[in-house]
Amino acid sequence: MQETSPETPLSFINLSLAEPLLKAIKKMGFDVPTPVQKKTIPLALEYKDLLVSAETGSGKTAAFLLPTLQNLMSVPCKTIGTRALILAPTRELAQQIFNQCQQLIQFTDLRVGIITGGDDFRLQQNMLRRNTEIVIATPGRLLELMEQQTPNFTHLETLILDEADRMLDMGFSEDVLHIANSCNKQRQTLLFSATLTHFGVIKMADKLLTNHEIVALNTLHDGHRNIEQQIIVADDNDHKEKLLAWLLLNDQYDKALVFTNSRLQADALRGPLRGQKLRVGVLHGEMDQKDRNRMMELYRNGEVKIMIATDLAARGLDIEGINLVINFDVPRNGINYIHRIGRTGRVDALGVTVALVKSTEWNLMSGIERFLKQSFKRRTIKELEGKYKGPKKLKASGKAAGIKKKETKKKDTTEKVKVRLRDKKNIGKRRTPATQKNTDAASTQTPTS
Repeated sequence: MQETSPETPLSFINLSLAEPLLKAIKKMGFDVPTPVQKKTIPLALEYKDLLVSAETGSGKTAAFLLPTLQNLMSVPCKTIGTRALILAPTRELAQQIFNQCQQLIQFTDLRVGIITGGDDFRLQQNMLRRNTEIVIATPGRLLELMEQQTPNFTHLETLILDEADRMLDMGFSEDVLHIANSCNKQRQTLLFSATLTHFGVIKMADKLLTNHEIVALNTLHDGHRNIEQQIIVADDNDHKEKLLAWLLLNDQYDKALVFTNSRLQADALRGPLRGQKLRVGVLHGEMDQKDRNRMMELYRNGEVKIMIATDLAARGLDIEGINLVINFDVPRNGINYIHRIGRTGRVDALGVTVALVKSTEWNLMSGIERFLKQSFKRRTIKELEGKYKGPKKLKASGKAAGIKKKETKKKDTTEKVKVRLRDKKNIGKRRTPATQKNTDAASTQTPTS
């Protein structure tokens, strides 16, 4: 790759791309590569497996499309079947990738197809049989086609997983692994995620990537720029219930999601909140799948505006319009906290998260702040201000902090005189001159310790 000086901004010409791609880039109005494109494209052109963290809107689609298209053009096709497969969590994202890919290949002989649910099944089968080089698909419909033995991924050159963290949240983990295991083992794999701290992304990367490199474009803080994170201290669980009801009655939101650490707590909160005439639903792992699906549908349609859920039940929760997340219980670790607050602030939407923290949870909450390298906003509700104000900060001076200094005991310097048993026996007896002489001599001796 041609090197550039720090003063010279990197252009697409410096990325060793073919003329047809550069022509398409120019027509699309792209001038300078984005940070994710600068870091990802050179590595992907070397056929390396990559784990990339990049937000929506950062230019990540072109970051994986351009090197993939370049590599397909560089090596003539000598086999049948799909050469590049791109998996996306939703139809909307798949369509977006398909549209951009069509623009980038307009001056080449490459062909691209899209496979999503809701479209004609036979047309998709025919597209695959024509050995379309690039296929963009959602996992569900692709698996249906695989059951009919239509796709041929035995010679696949590149597998791309876009928004892998979101696919995992939507419950596609097993589907993605099944698809990946059906592909050519010698392929290149590119895995894109909004964050590298997602509990399942690292696990999936270990299974699918070989000697991969990591491209981290955003920090944990960057991933939550559109989420306002708040803390309200509470005296106990009863105080928390009052704070929770106040927030749900007074804060502005379209949909609210309340997290607890146990299903018992989730069930216990439903009654008091319904007593406040709030439309509340509960979601936890002990519910039948039919009941869970029904509750999800009510929540999605807005018939239920507030959902109380445990971490397990919310793994695949992907509902639009959630702009308030309340942690009734502080999550047990930073990864669970990230998972919870990630239900709001999707894409460019704004969200608010509130953690209700009692004294026994303060250290846990502080640990999450250190993990994220952030300081959350402290908030007080005047009507419900409690006695607990958080841990007291000790001042440098013990007197100023109201701490009594420990009194040091003075060392007793009084000499102890050894009293012998025979002297005790002689108390009250008339002493002879010889006895008196012996007693006086004993009293002048140095005491033993």
